[in-house]
Amino acid sequence: MNCRDAIPLMHEYLDGDLPGTEAAKLKEHMLACRDCRAMFEQFEKTEALVRSLTPAPVPDDLTPKIMSGIPKPRRRSGWLRWVRRHPAVSVAAVFVAVMLVSFASLWNQDAELAVKGADLDQVQIHGHTVIVPQGRTVHGNLVVENGEVRVDGEVTGNLTVIDGTVNMASTAHIAGQIKQVDQALDYVWYKLNEWAGLIAR
Repeated sequence: MNCRDAIPLMHEYLDGDLPGTEAAKLKEHMLACRDCRAMFEQFEKTEALVRSLTPAPVPDDLTPKIMSGIPKPRRRSGWLRWVRRHPAVSVAAVFVAVMLVSFASLWNQDAELAVKGADLDQVQIHGHTVIVPQGRTVHGNLVVENGEVRVDGEVTGNLTVIDGTVNMASTAHIAGQIKQVDQALDYVWYKLNEWAGLIAR
């Protein structure tokens, strides 16, 4: 046995883990090798010193101190938990928000006159002015975007004016409601209702 092999065996011997045959070979080597014998004596002294030390008493408040030093897990906000529990509603809300933004972005981008209705042969268009002449009747709804509406005759449905004005003569008669959409939020609401009406058909 050489010195390099003897040193790890010394630790095992001191721990009581070295088998009898190995322990006998180690003792035989230490009788012949003065350096290994001196090293073994140092190991014995160190081992005796470590065993003589008594462990320091653990304070009673050590566990609470350690636990208070551990950072508390962050609580998730209530809306985030709600989103995780209701994914379909969350997706629908995001869809509606995207639609609102897209409708709002369309507001005031198109300044071209647009006229919609079922009975448009009863109206006259001069520039950006849509006229329902006296003695004429528009059956159904009439929608005018980006223009002025002058009603001298009759409209049997609703009159909707988007980003424009309405002028009514004393002879005018509108059976339905007059809706003026002149703000982005009103426009978005109008488009959503129009879109919902198309889906419902």
